[in-house]
Order: sequence, then structure tokens, then C-alpha cells
Amino acid sequence: MDKEIEKQFRIWREKAAGDEDIVRELEEMAADGASMEDAFFKTLSFGTGGLRGVIGAGTNRMNIYTVAKASQGLADYLKRNSKEPSVVIGYDSRIKSDLFSRTAASVFAANGIRVHIWPALTPVPTVSFAVRYLHANAGVMITASHNPARYNGYKVYGTDGCQITTEAAAAIQKEIEKLDIFSDVKIFSSKENQIRTFAENEKQNGKDAFDIFMEKGLISYVPDEVLTAFISEIKKQSVLFGDGADRDVAIVYSPLNGSGLVPVTRVLRETGYTNITLVKEQEQPDGHFPTCPYPNPEIREAMELGMKYARERQADLLLATDPDCDRVGIAVRDEKGEYVLLSGNETGLLLLDYICAQRAKHGKMPADPVMIKTIVTTDLGERIASHYGVGTKNVLTGFKFIGEQIGMLEKEGREDSYIFGFEESYGYLSGSYVRDKDGVNAAFLICEMFSYYKARGLGLLEKLRQIYGEYGYCLNTLHSYEFEGAAGFEKMQRIMADFRKNIDRIGPKKVLEVMDYSQGRDGLPPSDVLRFVLEDGCSLVVRPSGTEPKLKAYICVSAGSREAAKRVEEELWDAVEQIVME
Repeated sequence: MDKEIEKQFRIWREKAAGDEDIVRELEEMAADGASMEDAFFKTLSFGTGGLRGVIGAGTNRMNIYTVAKASQGLADYLKRNSKEPSVVIGYDSRIKSDLFSRTAASVFAANGIRVHIWPALTPVPTVSFAVRYLHANAGVMITASHNPARYNGYKVYGTDGCQITTEAAAAIQKEIEKLDIFSDVKIFSSKENQIRTFAENEKQNGKDAFDIFMEKGLISYVPDEVLTAFISEIKKQSVLFGDGADRDVAIVYSPLNGSGLVPVTRVLRETGYTNITLVKEQEQPDGHFPTCPYPNPEIREAMELGMKYARERQADLLLATDPDCDRVGIAVRDEKGEYVLLSGNETGLLLLDYICAQRAKHGKMPADPVMIKTIVTTDLGERIASHYGVGTKNVLTGFKFIGEQIGMLEKEGREDSYIFGFEESYGYLSGSYVRDKDGVNAAFLICEMFSYYKARGLGLLEKLRQIYGEYGYCLNTLHSYEFEGAAGFEKMQRIMADFRKNIDRIGPKKVLEVMDYSQGRDGLPPSDVLRFVLEDGCSLVVRPSGTEPKLKAYICVSAGSREAAKRVEEELWDAVEQIVME
């Protein structure tokens, strides 16, 4: 085994005594070289998505020490760039999310940074909103979004409410790299009434640092008015403009044991939707996600219980939000009464067309409207936008790049030009009040759109068929390949190298152009992404995930019918599998 891994393990075993779970795990690790290597073979990297990893002991894990070190690095960065910095902190239902949020708050306060922390678990877009509302310099959200229960993460926002830029992430990472995880992180000691290191002073005299800083006023809870203001902004996103809608639709809603329960039900009820049934087993926060081990509305298994509720109650619409409530999945009934799940691309196309049609109908389209989507999101969105005279901006994968574009429009005095942004991974946003995808906003808009069409005798599946009839059929699929640990990371690098080897054909389709974003292109920053433009309006995008140990392949097929598109997609997928599995 690598000597550095053994050295780090010994240091942790000696000094990481502040969490009983970590102490126990290190003891078990002493007899398991494989788990030791995986926990210490690298340090969790800090990027534009912050940190994300498996909860546990080690440098490659999410724990109070890695969270505290990241917070110290961020604190040093903020003090270098702001006179009197302040931070907003939120957290979701994940295991140890509340502990990690209190840890981060304590480190910031020990560094003299004012902290506003949400008093209870909250959706990630509320942190983006509160940063701007409270004029804070940064935001931190403790979440691993839709990952399995063993994960947690640390997402960072800038003063503009957008996830931090590549440049800011690199600068913060430099600050983090300067620190020793056990000796350079500040915290408050009530016993000696002075700032000392975090590792030495987790608890003193029955009070932890968080409680002490609350008493001193350096940490305070975000006031209720902020959530009310957030809900108010969402209600302003309505595009009915006086048109009627059937708000008596029967809705089944699942927060998937996450943070969406309060804000989603509140905004729906305040706008007239009262026929709401909650999925009881998934209603309350629970980081173990007992009924949906992979709490992602993109995954059918996560939606199964909600679909069972919908069938039993003959509901019109099923909604589910992921644990940090920035993604929404839906299901609707078809002509046979069976419930059909819609993909992120399909829901996004429906919302885009609905918003554009309503704005055009009522003369509410801005002078220079813009829709923003990621490069892996369906090309059909651009065709729809063009039909309504709306420009399209394509950005790298990750809603932070959509938020960044909204900020640029604001600086140009064109904030009102932004009308919608979406990504294939079930993220949507119709307003500029936040700079990240918003599951509360999306749930509200989906219900409004559904109600609008129902009042006119039209279902979402029928509307989707109309869209395909007008613009042509487009099939979009995502295939993920998981590669855990050090060996998996190296494997993904080799696969990406293989995809860069002058491929002139993928399955039945000739490669017309290879777009390599590794050095940056089209005004976008460098990213390990390859896009193959194929003949007949098809495309393939391959990239390693920035937040999970996965390689992702996005296939887009344009064809005359679903059946024809499916045949081509299967051949393209087979070709991708051959390269990945070699």
C-alpha cells in the first residue's frame, strides 16, 4: 500500500476523535486495506460544485473535518475579497446534513464572518435566493442532491446567488490546499474563551461552538420573511395572464423524504391547488430514503410508490422532487389510464412551449427573449424557441452555467430577456429571482400548465404529440456507467482518451464534427466533454460526471417516428458500449 495513505490513516486515527462514527470506522479500516485506500487515496476536490462524496472517515470522504477545512478555505477567500463578509447556509434531509451545516457555521463565525443559517431543512434554491435577499457574500448548501443515501456534499454560491465560477473555485481550492486539516481550522473554545483549532475544541462545557456563536450574535437564523418572499417570487412566474385553468386537478406529491414538503405544498395551496395527496412513506425528511434508495426522480424506482398512490386515487398528475428540491419528475395518465413518466427533456419542451405560447398570445414576450439550455439537452428546444422568435444560448452541463448567463444578462440591463432555462436532468427555472434550478418553481409551473390544458380538454401527452407533429420527433437518452474508487477514476480517463482517437463513425452514423471542450470553445470554459455531431440530425455527448463516479453518454436522435428513432438509438448505444467496455 502507498506509504502516504498509511501515514494519513495514522494521523487520522490519532487526531480525528470528534465524531464517534469516524472513530469506529477508522478502527474497522485498520483491518481492511481496500477500504483504507479508497478513503485516503485522494483528497475530495473542491470545484464549481463544491464538494461531494461518500460520508465517512478519510480525506476522500464527507465528514466534519473535510467540511471544516473547506469552510476555513472559503472563509480565508472571503476575507481576502470582502471587508465584512457574511454567508447564508442551508441543508437538506441527508445524513449528517444538520451537523455539517452547524460545523460550517461555527468555522465561519470563528473567523469573524456573519452567518445566516436556515432554521430547518430547506430547498437549495432558497439558499441562492437568500444570498441575494440578505446581501450576503456567499452561500453554502449541505446536500448531495439526488445521490444515494451514503453521499453528502457542500455546494457554494457567490454573492450573485449563482454557483461559484471556475476561477473562484480554483482560488478557494488554493486556500484549502494551504491548510492542515487538524491544525489550521479555527473554532471557538468556550472553556478558554479564545479561538483555537477545530480539532481540539469540538465541545466545551456542554455547549458546542454553534450555540456559543448564536448567543454572541455571529450566527442567526434566516427570518421567516425570506421564505415568504421566495414563495411570492415563484407565484409571479405564472403565465396564465388571466386565462382560466382547472385548479381542481387531483395531484399526488412526493418530496422523496427531502426538503420540498413545506415550500411546494405552500405555493400550490396559496395558488388554489387543494386536491393534493402526499405520499405518506416519503412525506417526512429521512436521509436513509427507506423506500427509494436512489432518491432521483429521473429513476423509475424512485417514482414507483408515487405511481402506486396515483393509480389508487386515479390522480391526474404525479409530482416528485429530489431531496434538495431542485429537480422535479412527473407522471400523467395516457388514453388507457396507465401512468407514463415524462423525461426531463419532455417536461422541459412542454414548459418551454407553454411559456412561449402564453407570452406570445398575451403580448408579454420581451423585446429580445432568450432561452438557455445545456449542450446535452434536446436540440428540439432550440427549434421551438426559434418558432416563437426566442434566441437560444447553449452552455456546459450544470445549471450553474445557466445561472451565470442570467447574471450576464442582468449586467447588460437585459434581465427581463430571460424567459426559461432547462436541462435534461429535470432542472427548470422560469425567473431570475434565483440563479439555480428550482423544483418549487417547476412544480408550480407544471401544475399551472397541466391545469391550463385540462381546462381545454388537452392532456400533456397529447400536447407533446402535437409538438412532435409540428417540429419533428426527437429521442433523447442518457446512459451512465459507474466507476467507483481510484481504479474507476483511472478507467474513466482511459475511456475518454479512447473517444478522442479519431472516430469517424459511431454505429450507423457518420461523424460530421467532433467538438472537444477540454480546451474551451464557443465562449465556454474548458470542460472534459466531447460532442459528436452525427449525420441526419443525431448527436452523442460523452463526459465524466462532475459530482458522481460515473461516465455519462447522451444520445440524441431525430427521425420520422419514435420507432425509427429507437432503432437508431439502440445501434448508437451498442457502439458506445463497445468503446466503454473494451
